[in-house]
Amino acid sequence: MREEPGACFAALEQAGVGAVPQPQRPVENGCGLVDTARVGQVAAAYSSAFVATCPLIAALYLFERHVLDPAARRHLGTGVARVNHVGTYNCRNVYGRTAGRRSEHATANAIDIRGFVLDDGRIVSLARHWSDARSAEGAFLREVNDGACRFFNAVLGPDYNAAHRDHFHLDMGRWRACR
Repeated sequence: MREEPGACFAALEQAGVGAVPQPQRPVENGCGLVDTARVGQVAAAYSSAFVATCPLIAALYLFERHVLDPAARRHLGTGVARVNHVGTYNCRNVYGRTAGRRSEHATANAIDIRGFVLDDGRIVSLARHWSDARSAEGAFLREVNDGACRFFNAVLGPDYNAAHRDHFHLDMGRWRACR
């Protein structure tokens, strides 16, 4: 999908994802927007619209359909109505450091997710529910974390480090990590 942006956008359109292609912003100093689109909903709604690379949007669609919603139904007895996220594009280095390599957020190739609103109105948040692995919410979040590894190149959750204590970081970068 990365090598054939036209095919990627066509697949999103066929899946019914309302992705609006965005103007190209060439990558300069490690930041830019190339082959990106704005979406407010993938399979589920999102807390706010965001801009992301087409491969990231495609991975979110597959993840929602094959991991997120089935896990919610299995553990919580209902589907996912909304994904609460805190952003995709942010021209910054990894961990916001002043030096070092650029984050996948610098090219809108990553999303940070803090929790979910279920069809029945309940809210499941990583900050509140991750630490209780025995609860239905905690089991759901762990299944979501593990299942995300099938669709994203990097999945970093609360057990990875303190910087990720309250969210999942999902990206389509070149490094593989499932933590």
